[in-house]
Amino acid sequence: MAMEQTGRFARALRLRHPDLELDIVEITSEGDQHRGPLAEIGGKGAFTRRADRYLLDGRVDATIACAKDLPGPHDRATGITVGAVLPREDVRDVLVLPAGHAPATLEQLPPGTRVATSAPRRAALLKALHPHLVPVPVRGNADTRLNALDAGTLGADAIIVALAGLRRLGLTDRVSRILDPAVWLPAAGAGIVVIEHRTDDPATAGLLAPVTHTPTRVLLDAERAALAALRGGCLTAASVHATLDEATGSLTVHAVVLDPAGGAPLRSVTTGPAADPAAVGHRAGVRLLDEGAARLLAVRP
Repeated sequence: MAMEQTGRFARALRLRHPDLELDIVEITSEGDQHRGPLAEIGGKGAFTRRADRYLLDGRVDATIACAKDLPGPHDRATGITVGAVLPREDVRDVLVLPAGHAPATLEQLPPGTRVATSAPRRAALLKALHPHLVPVPVRGNADTRLNALDAGTLGADAIIVALAGLRRLGLTDRVSRILDPAVWLPAAGAGIVVIEHRTDDPATAGLLAPVTHTPTRVLLDAERAALAALRGGCLTAASVHATLDEATGSLTVHAVVLDPAGGAPLRSVTTGPAADPAAVGHRAGVRLLDEGAARLLAVRP
C-alpha cells in the first residue's frame, strides 16, 4: 500500500518537474513490523518514527504517510513539516469477512463475533453501536491481516479496515459492507496522503508545493488543529471530519470524542471561514474540552 501511495506521488511530482530524478527508498515502519499492542513500542509515532529519522538525518528529502497514522501535531517530531497533500480519497471504513463467507452487516453478525481492529476509534464505536460484538486488537499491514483472516489464524472472525486502503491494493471485492460515515465516524485525516520534508529545506518545499491539492490541505489543517486542541493522535478514540463548501468558502468541522467503554460520546460542530482552517478546527476541539472531553480522553479501554 505504501508503494502505491509513493507511486501516485511520484507521478504527480514528475508531471510538474519532468526533469527531476527520483530515488525511492523503502522504509518499513515499526508499526507495520510489530505484532503486539502499539503501546509496547511507544505508541505515538510507531508508523512514522523510522522515516522521521531518515528524514532528519538527511538520508531522504521527503517522506510519505497516511495522515491518520501521524502522531498528533503536539507530538510530531520537530523540524518536520507537511509539504504536499494529495487529493482526499474515500474516508469510509468497511467490514471484511473471511473468503467464502456470505455477505453480512455488523448488525447481522452473531453475538460474540470477534471483530479485529487496531484503532481505538473503531473499538469504541463497536462497543457503543454493536455491543454484541467483541473488538479484538490486531497488528500488521492490510494484506497480511486479510490473509490471516482467510486462513483462520488472525484470532478474529471479521475485520474492519479503510476502504481507501483496499482500493489501493485492488481488493475492493473483499468488502462485505461499507459503513455509513454519518454513524461509523471516520478518523481524522482519513483518506489523505501527506508528503513531509525538513522544515529547513526550502528547495524541497518549493518542489512539493505545486503537488498539493488545496481543498484537501484545508480539510487536513482543520482536522489536525482539532486533534492538537484535544492533544490527541492516531491512538485517540476520537473522530474529526471536516467538510468544505467551496462555493461559499465555508468550512465545517465535526468533532467527536468517543468513550472507550462504549458510553455516550461528546460531539461538536463548528463552522467558520475556510481561509483559516486551523482556527476553525481549534475551536471544534476546545468546545469538546469545555464539554468535558478530557475525562474520556483520559480513559483507557
